Amino acid sequence: MAEHDQQRRMVLAGMASMAVAPLFGATAQAQVLGSGLTGILGNASDSALDKLAQPGAFYNDSAVRILLPLVGNAGGLGGALGSVLGAGDRLGLTDGITRKLNDAAGLAAKEAKPIFRAAISRLSLNDVPGIVSQNDGASQYLRRSAGTELTGRMRPLINAALGKVGAFNQLDSLSRRSSLISAAGITRDKLGNSVTDQALNGIFKYIGSEEGRLRANPAGTAGSLLKGILGN
Repeated sequence: MAEHDQQRRMVLAGMASMAVAPLFGATAQAQVLGSGLTGILGNASDSALDKLAQPGAFYNDSAVRILLPLVGNAGGLGGALGSVLGAGDRLGLTDGITRKLNDAAGLAAKEAKPIFRAAISRLSLNDVPGIVSQNDGASQYLRRSAGTELTGRMRPLINAALGKVGAFNQLDSLSRRSSLISAAGITRDKLGNSVTDQALNGIFKYIGSEEGRLRANPAGTAGSLLKGILGN
């Protein structure tokens, strides 16, 4: 009887292990894939921020160039004022405020690696299936899941940089020379918000491009990892 009970327990244990094995395998696979995507995204963000931290990087790339607030708005005082300021900036009448905004974004990018790395480290395994199929899927996920946090963490860096490059002082000088500035509501606070938003747009654009490049390299670690796990 004892021998029969022992055999029965062994059979049940075997059945249980067979049932658990696929689940464990799927979980382990998700963990490896999640770790791989975290690594890809971390490397992509580091590379993107390094590129944008180079002097003139934001300004020299029209796809991510930081513009004065309200430029391009259809109609209204804000749009007209933005156009006037932009024209004055190009003619050297505003002491290059647009260049200052871009320099500030570059300085902030230089300091932003730990902020992005912290957000990336919280990548959830539950989100893995939805982000593996797109070349910039992890970057899009990061923006959706941590966009508000990143905005809040980036804003102090942008404010400090705007002060360092003289953009805030330049705005104050323009405000004293023209009542249109205050009438349009361009304050230090709104300038900081605008530059932060535009800088993050540029950073995510670069991160997405870097992620796609890493994924597309079949000889690299990222490409090999995804190919092996996804069976592509």
